[in-house]
Amino acid sequence: MPRLSEVIAALDALWPPSRAEQWDAVGTVCGDPDAEVTRVLFAVDPVQEIADEAVKLGADLIITHHPLYLRGTTTVEAGTFKGRVVHTLIKNDIALHVAHTNADTADPGVSDALAGALDLRIVGPLVPDPSDPEGRRGLGRICELDHPETLREFAARAAAWLPPTAQGIRVAGDPDQPVRRVAVSGGSGDSLFEQVRAAGVDVFLTADLRHHPVSEARETSRPLALVDAAHWATEWPWCEQAAAQLDAISERHGWGLRTHVSRTVTDPWTAHAPSVTPPSISGAPN
Repeated sequence: MPRLSEVIAALDALWPPSRAEQWDAVGTVCGDPDAEVTRVLFAVDPVQEIADEAVKLGADLIITHHPLYLRGTTTVEAGTFKGRVVHTLIKNDIALHVAHTNADTADPGVSDALAGALDLRIVGPLVPDPSDPEGRRGLGRICELDHPETLREFAARAAAWLPPTAQGIRVAGDPDQPVRRVAVSGGSGDSLFEQVRAAGVDVFLTADLRHHPVSEARETSRPLALVDAAHWATEWPWCEQAAAQLDAISERHGWGLRTHVSRTVTDPWTAHAPSVTPPSISGAPN
């Protein structure tokens, strides 16, 4: 069995910490470098449900996309929810490793997994990494459909093929608009509207779209068609992709690791109440 330090070295080769954004908090949160690793659990969020799942599974290592302490901390006291996660992990000899923005821009990265989940053909990165001479790394992906479909059909594709959440899929644009060229970005993507527009795509699928950026994007002379999925749903496909990458490394080294992808839905939204009637000023209560 490999030691944790050996597994982390392999993960850092996949997602070099140096490629993370300066504000990010990636890498190993807790764990003994000399401890043996036999089971690895992949998840989006390092929340208590995932820690408990790892304990039940007998995992030695959790790999998450989102950091536990993105903004730092002065305490890991167990009365706080993040402190309780740390206490659970340490008491059960479970390490935690984070690959966040360094996984977003990797090749393959988070948006490759998202495009794969939607059966889209990748053309290239939406925001290329200037340090990559091959032009494959970067944020987001520009993709194409094998056959054109309407915006309504594309939204239905996203609803059917991404993990279900309470939010579902929101759409901004003419439902009958033809779609062939697509941009995708896992996680929050409304900071990328300028690059999306420059890419000349028919629709942009991402998450966490806010009212004002969307309103402004729709009011331009070339309005963007937008598909908004839940943040967790757009990043969960990366867990399966990352697990497959570690499986390949394990097989190459003869480690015999057992990898698992959590099916626990850690999206924070738990219910959705659809409008009874279509939105209308005349139908709004006083």
